[in-house]
Amino acid sequence: MRFGEATVTVVDPRSYMTYQPFLPEAAAGSISPRHVVVPLRRVVRGAEVLTGRVTTIDQDRKVATIAPLVGEAYELPFDYLVISMGAVSRTFPIPGLAEQGIGMKGIEEAIGLRNHVLEQLDKADSTTDEEVRRKALTFVFVGGGFAGAETIGEVEDMARDAAKYYQNVSREDMRFVLVDAADKILPEVGPKLGQYGKEHLESRGIEIYLETSMDSCVDGHVVLKNGLEVDSNTIVWTAGVKPNPALARFGLPLGPRGHVDCNEKLQINGLDYAWAAGDNAQVPDMVGRRAGNPNAWCPPNAQHALRQAKVLGDNVVAGMRGFPQKEYAHANKGAVAGLGLHKGVAMIVMGKVKIKLKGRLAWYMHRGYHGMAMPTWNRKIRVFADWTLGMFLKREVVSLGAMETPREEFYEAAKPAPAPAAPAQEKAKAS
Repeated sequence: MRFGEATVTVVDPRSYMTYQPFLPEAAAGSISPRHVVVPLRRVVRGAEVLTGRVTTIDQDRKVATIAPLVGEAYELPFDYLVISMGAVSRTFPIPGLAEQGIGMKGIEEAIGLRNHVLEQLDKADSTTDEEVRRKALTFVFVGGGFAGAETIGEVEDMARDAAKYYQNVSREDMRFVLVDAADKILPEVGPKLGQYGKEHLESRGIEIYLETSMDSCVDGHVVLKNGLEVDSNTIVWTAGVKPNPALARFGLPLGPRGHVDCNEKLQINGLDYAWAAGDNAQVPDMVGRRAGNPNAWCPPNAQHALRQAKVLGDNVVAGMRGFPQKEYAHANKGAVAGLGLHKGVAMIVMGKVKIKLKGRLAWYMHRGYHGMAMPTWNRKIRVFADWTLGMFLKREVVSLGAMETPREEFYEAAKPAPAPAAPAQEKAKAS
């Protein structure tokens, strides 16, 4: 795009982009949380970045209503529109989930999970109450896809390392439970590697319950559909994602699952001035359709989102200038998953050949692929530096849970002193 040809405005409730495949490693302390996020103002130089939310879009007037962090909402006119809101956690009306559950969609949740798990080890080490101890050392994860399997693998690894520094806590005292409603975990890498991943996690003492779901978790009392009941302070919810529900307020054509309905050029059907990509878009998978599957759609993963973004950018410029737009078509390159330090599974697709790897080699593939996919060289170098230092230095096992309430101690020191009690003789006079 030529200088001065257009004004680009980015509206986001956060001033940074999160590379979500690294959240499990951030939760385990293998990567610094700051290195998993990319500041928007540094990356999209020349663009206007507004920190706030789009609450409504008037398609007839081409006006978006912006709710900033502070102050009154205001209208922002536009000529062209790009919808890339991503996805949110897919939840169900399970009693206790909103109060007890921990998601894994943002860096804040990854940091919170790490601090929370280490805090549970602190509690268990310092208490003499066996019930409190058992509840603190029981960790329940719901969802066996990439997010769930990778997170439980990384967190179990971290907890195992951390237990070495506690007098009264060992790995044998902990209980890790993974629950999934499907009949297998890691479906993205195929049945054989998924089965290997299951057996590997089970060999580390992780209990896996398939074809079951969670009925309730009120006050940490987890009740599963198969009849199992456990008490846990840690309930991690990774049971899939869904499009951002805000899309329903934007006057856009939506697919059956709430995604923005797009054509093969990433243009929103029926709107010649709007495009969409990523997790919130229903994009035809042209490679799959040419192979004979008329219902093939691009899966909501980073592999497609990063490539769609490049085609979308070119198509927006082409649309502005009246030139033909390009079709988005990407052949699946496979999938990689890390299950903790030096452990992983990988399926690499090279044409019609599928190469399946497991163990340390697959773990190297996982780190190599995502390390290079991480946006900006600044963050690439920092991530690889974290990994390199981790080869020579021991894992940090410090809980910084107080970061979530940083003013609490100061408030206790600075809060007003209680009014002094009236002398006894004054009370007598008053009576």
